[in-house]
Amino acid sequence: MFDRRDKLNGGQRVLSFFWPAMGWRRMGHYLKHRIGRIPGSPYEIAAGFACGAAISFSPFVGLHFIMGGVWAWLIRANIISSAIGTAVGNPWTFPFIWVWIYQCGLWLGIADGNAPADVRQLDFELLLGNMMEAIISGDLDFFIETTGLVFWPMLVGSVPSIVVIWVAVYFPLKAMVESYQKARVQRRAGSKATERQATLSTAEKETMS
Repeated sequence: MFDRRDKLNGGQRVLSFFWPAMGWRRMGHYLKHRIGRIPGSPYEIAAGFACGAAISFSPFVGLHFIMGGVWAWLIRANIISSAIGTAVGNPWTFPFIWVWIYQCGLWLGIADGNAPADVRQLDFELLLGNMMEAIISGDLDFFIETTGLVFWPMLVGSVPSIVVIWVAVYFPLKAMVESYQKARVQRRAGSKATERQATLSTAEKETMS
């Protein structure tokens, strides 16, 4: 009953993942309403989304969904909102995020002489593949050998980045959710008042007749 009228083929699904059919502006508008209607207090919703967005700045690709949910649960935030927040980390933003946290790690002095000092020398696709292979196989030696020199600066650089992103997302989003929920309550109150007035008017007409 709820299937798409025009089903997408494989190529169209991949394209829609990178570029939404509704466009990014309408997508943002849709997410605003989607987030505002999540059950919960402004704190729970905003804090949950901030957890998902912030954890996207960690190098643990593939675990963001779980890590964001656990973090949200620990601070009594909304887990559904945290899942939506992880969308901040996506194929469009990951390259910039990885470059940033790696460079941040270098600025903090977390690197040895063998680590590339220029991010342009890094092949993040290869590093990510090696990291996932090491995690799946549980081969710590392979992990250290292939990704350790780059992973540790990224990990350390992600810590201050996560803190900054959480704060930067939480406060504006909390204010937005508060405003959205107040406006929604007012619309409902206005609708009920209109319905009540219409009912009274109908009753008066029936009495006069």
